[in-house]
Amino acid sequence: MVKIWIKLIKEDKIVKDIVVEKDEPFDYASFADYLTEGLFPLDEPTPVVLKNHIFDFAKFNVARFRPSDFVESVDFDYMWVENLDRD
Repeated sequence: MVKIWIKLIKEDKIVKDIVVEKDEPFDYASFADYLTEGLFPLDEPTPVVLKNHIFDFAKFNVARFRPSDFVESVDFDYMWVENLDRD
C-alpha cells in the first residue's frame, strides 16, 4: 500500500499538505507519479526527482525537496515527503 504525506513548509510552518493513498504495492519507479498526484490538487509543480531523493526516502522514510529542485518557482522553503506506511 502507498501512503505518503506531502508537506509544504514555509518559515517552519506547514502551509499546505496532503496524503496520497493508493491501494497498490509501493514502487520506487512511480515515486514522481505519486508526487504529481498529490501536488496537482494543491496547484503546485512537481519537483525533479533525483537519485538521492529516492535513496533518502528508501533509507529514512523521508525526502526533502528544496526550491532548487523545482523547474518552476515555488512559494515555500521546502517540501517534506514522508512515508506513512512503514510496514
